[in-house]
Amino acid sequence: MHFPVSGVDVLPFIPPLVAFLVSTLTASAGVSGAFLLLPFQMSVLNYTSPSVSPTNMIYNIVAIPGGLYRYIKEGRMAWPLAWAVVIGTLPGVFVGAWVRILYLPDPKVFKLFVGVVLLYLGYRLLSEVMGWNKKVKEQSKAMQNKFAGQVAKMKAENSGRMAAGLPAEAVVKTKSISWKKIEYEFWGETYSFSGLTILSLSLIVGLIGGIYGIGGGAIISPFCVAVLGLPIYTVAGAALAGTFITSIAGVTFYHILAASNIAGGAVVAPDWMLGILFGIGGLLGTYVGARTQKFLPDRIIKIILTCLILFLSISYIGQYFF
Repeated sequence: MHFPVSGVDVLPFIPPLVAFLVSTLTASAGVSGAFLLLPFQMSVLNYTSPSVSPTNMIYNIVAIPGGLYRYIKEGRMAWPLAWAVVIGTLPGVFVGAWVRILYLPDPKVFKLFVGVVLLYLGYRLLSEVMGWNKKVKEQSKAMQNKFAGQVAKMKAENSGRMAAGLPAEAVVKTKSISWKKIEYEFWGETYSFSGLTILSLSLIVGLIGGIYGIGGGAIISPFCVAVLGLPIYTVAGAALAGTFITSIAGVTFYHILAASNIAGGAVVAPDWMLGILFGIGGLLGTYVGARTQKFLPDRIIKIILTCLILFLSISYIGQYFF
């Protein structure tokens, strides 16, 4: 099948299949999978024009509602965190789209940028997995012990069958919201972070996400887990919500740039058909990933993501120099 906007030739079942596999893995960590799909489009499909970024955002728009539905239904949506991410990210997305078109149209340079971003993500996740941050290590250990205890209890009650590590009462309950401090409770533990800190970070994340075409959740999620010490079970839904809303804004802005003279003749309008095909697979995958999250220890999720991210980052940085 030929896609005239992107110039891609691929069998129509490949995009949704790849998106399903990627998003099933990543949605449990609060990541839509767009950060992995962009390298696939660039390296496998040879889609390297600036329009690949908004096409990636279309995938987010179609795919994310599946995961959001599960997180909201099961009470694992930290709404104060989600809205803080959205408010901080939106301005950065607009600037990022402008930077992508004017300063990073060269595929080789853009791959280097992608590699550096992925390297940062990999380092953050690796630091959390290895326990380099003592405070985060202690919090993670406590959560892992509770998770393991719940699994053992449920297996004993259900004759050893596969059981979820999160009980039905493990839901997010907002305690206080202010510019200085946002606080919520989850599974008997209280977590807090600075509202100004997350807003400032989100602005930077929006800039990178607008350039990359990922909406920003792939950067916010590891930061919240590895630096702020928030449990991944509460971060995932908020990160996906922020990515969803900022992706809508990003696609809109890319269309505006395509209709203006700023693009300078470059192809910046998204390939809707290709993006929707990716999104269909992603919609099913994010639902499955969010549904199965409560069965998976957070350490397993982080290890898999860390390995994928570091492999891709080294590959892209290497392609720039060799």
